[in-house]
Amino acid sequence: MKPGIHPAHRPAVFRDNTADFAFLTRSTMTSDRTVTREDGTTYPVVDVEISSASHPFHTGTARVLDTAGRVERFERRYGRGEAR
Repeated sequence: MKPGIHPAHRPAVFRDNTADFAFLTRSTMTSDRTVTREDGTTYPVVDVEISSASHPFHTGTARVLDTAGRVERFERRYGRGEAR
């Protein structure tokens, strides 16, 4: 990395309150709030709305849309189109 152009990054805890899930990582984000981890170390905490613990794709609660019906409705309405 080229010195002097990158922002300082430090350990930070990202916390998903909806899933009661937190993880420690390195980040350039700062926060006035702090949290003390199990090891007794205090880190800045950043609250997030969605994480891998609450995102539908990762939890398996994602819905699959029926795109076949949409394609058929489009073809009925506008035709199938001509071959090129």
